[in-house]
Parts: sequence; structure tokens; C-alpha cells
Amino acid sequence: MRNNILKGVLLVALGATSYGMLATFVKLAYKDGFTTAEVTSSQFIYGILGLLLINLFQKIFKKEKTKTATSKNVFQLMIAGTSLGMTSVFYYLCVRYIDVSIAIVLLMQTVWMGVLLEWFLDKKLPSKQKIISVIIVLLGTFLATKLYEFNLKLDWKGVFWGILAAASFTTTMFTANKVAIEISSAGRSLYMLLGGGVIVFIFSAFTQVGALNFDIFKNYGLFLALFGTIIPPILLNAGFPKTGLGLGSIVASLELPVSVLMAFLILNEKVVIWQWSGIALIILAIVIMNLNFSKKKH
Repeated sequence: MRNNILKGVLLVALGATSYGMLATFVKLAYKDGFTTAEVTSSQFIYGILGLLLINLFQKIFKKEKTKTATSKNVFQLMIAGTSLGMTSVFYYLCVRYIDVSIAIVLLMQTVWMGVLLEWFLDKKLPSKQKIISVIIVLLGTFLATKLYEFNLKLDWKGVFWGILAAASFTTTMFTANKVAIEISSAGRSLYMLLGGGVIVFIFSAFTQVGALNFDIFKNYGLFLALFGTIIPPILLNAGFPKTGLGLGSIVASLELPVSVLMAFLILNEKVVIWQWSGIALIILAIVIMNLNFSKKKH
């Protein structure tokens, strides 16, 4: 049992680390002159092709039969996947205007947004544990985004897209584990990615000025697809059943420090001690929210 949990922790940690690397390389793609439309399109095209191949191999080599998706399942998963496409578009637009170290903190506002959504859907007040977590997240965000600086110049466009990215990511997290769960994780990931792809391609069609620069496919597309739309969903779907949702969510919060560390090391973004303190507080809030403090009954 312990080895199984350890394996799950490792899988979730690797999946979260993969996600954490993304924004830094998106920023590098921007520096090389690529547009948001080119970045998202290349990521989703490679991602869809990769998951098509994975599903094909599973069909050929897997001995036990998995449940085939019905047309209703496909439609539901594609609708759920539209929020996945919106998260990528909004987050990458956010990264265009503000530092990666601040963009990832804005994305992590899913913690309190998830509590609000749960409250709205369940019509039940959040527990004290969740309310404390939300307060800690807000305090951590205040420090991590350097809002304490009076002369801080944050581009409002970046903040706007960052909050929208967090809202759509919250929707993705709620729908991902509730829609057509009887289908294989690779199958579910593919259909959700197809739904997200529709959003990305519509966005690209309306925003791309001039011809698409196909160099994005050889320079960044494959990397972004591997570490954004292929490897993480597979690792997280394999790891969460072993760790359980609580422990898995705590381990998945590794995405936050990894993203900031990558921005610090590769992009030379200045990250001060107060920002690291804020990041630590946000991770602490995720731990508090997901730990079971209730005493066991004998």
C-alpha cells in the first residue's frame, strides 16, 4: 500500500512539474516573435495527434476491453474540454503582459474560486477549514503579487486574463472528474482536448494577423504539447487514484514553486523573499484544505 501511494505521489509530482515548466517556454516563444495563436495552435495540434496515437496503441495492445465512448459521452467531454482551451488561451495571454511568477499566482486563485463554485452548486456554507484556507490564499496572493508595493505597475490586461484563466481552470477541474468517468483516461483526455481545440482554433482564426509562422511547430510546439497536453493528464490520471484527491491536490501544488523557479532561472525574473513567502502561504492553504483533521473514531 505504501509503495502504491509513493508511486502515485511521484506520478502526480512529475505531472505538476511538467505543467509548471510551460509558462516559461511560452514567454521564450513570445521573445522569438511568435503569437499567442501560434503557440496555442501548435500545442493543441501536436497534443491531439499524440493522444490519437496513444489511444490507438491502447486499442491494439491492451488485452482488457475498455468501455467505448458513446456519442453522448463524446459530446459531454468536448463541451467540458472547451474550458481547457479557454484556460490555455487566457493563461498564455496573461503571460504576454506580466511576469510568469505573478501569472502562476493568479492561476492559483482556483483555490478560492473552487470553494465559491462548490458553495453555489451545493447551496451549503463552506467549512471553517476551507474559509481559513481562502483567507491564507488571499494573504499569500497579496505578498506573491507584490501588491504591498505602492509604486507597483501591474498591467491590468495581464491581471484580467489571469483571473479569467483561473475561472476557466476551476471549471475544468470540476468537470474533468465528473464527466464520462467510465471512459479510459487517454480517451477522456483526447475528447476534452478536441473540445479545447475548437476554442483555440476559433481564437486563432480571429486574432492571427498574417500567415501562421510554421517555425513554431519545430521550435516550441512539440515541447509545449508534451509538457502541457500529453504527459501531465496521463500522469495525473494515473497518480490521483493511488494518492487520493486530498494528498494528490497537495502534491499537485508543486506546479506553483516550479513555475516561479523556472522563471527565476531561465527568464531572470526577480523574485523577492516576500513573494516566496506568499507562495509558501498558498501551498500551506492547499495543504490545510486537503488534510483530514477529523479524529478517527475507535
